[in-house]
Amino acid sequence: MALSPADIEILFEDAEIVVVNKPAGMIVHAAPGHNGLSLADALAKRRPSMMEAGSRERPGVVHRLDMETSGVMVFAKTRRAYMALRKAFESHADVAKTYLAVLHGSPNVKSGRLETLIGRKPWDSKRMAADVPDGKRAITNWQVLARKGSVSLVEFKIETGRTHQIRVHSQYLGVPIVGDAIYGNREKDLRLRPRPSRMLLHAVELSFNHPASGKRMVFAAMPPDDIIYAS
Repeated sequence: MALSPADIEILFEDAEIVVVNKPAGMIVHAAPGHNGLSLADALAKRRPSMMEAGSRERPGVVHRLDMETSGVMVFAKTRRAYMALRKAFESHADVAKTYLAVLHGSPNVKSGRLETLIGRKPWDSKRMAADVPDGKRAITNWQVLARKGSVSLVEFKIETGRTHQIRVHSQYLGVPIVGDAIYGNREKDLRLRPRPSRMLLHAVELSFNHPASGKRMVFAAMPPDDIIYAS
């Protein structure tokens, strides 16, 4: 089913930023191989100033979520906001991200902290791995919130923002995310009822300092039904 601007829930907006609850299945910005409407383009159509915040291909984009991931995102509407937020997200300073994921199985302990080096696999540029010697430092904290049959609902708080970080670290722990076509377990996906139609990962909370006022901003987005019912 094609997604439209009407599917985008606006959580907050002022002259500098717009915060949204990204729907699963919508790509954040235009990319080769994807012909559908991007989230950034949908927002920029009604907010022309976003075209001056970042590149034409990525208007207002200061961070990303995978296409199948739902949840909280912030976009810059001005050049000032873009520069400040890019700096904050790249340095991980004053930015806090919390995710919910449904996993096959459950980690061996209820909570923990994992630190590895994440980088691209030498033989597959589309896949990341948690044990690449020249990879970048990645830190993930987790807490098991609930268990239901063969799956668990886990909260992740990440201290870094590496590509596919939660997906890679979940696989590394032996408990991949349900519905993850790259790092998951298709055989286990097929045994679940209902069968997952996407990767069950949701950005539930995002906090950062406002790029103009410096005020601490905290935003949350209710998990969609597929995550609630699965867990």
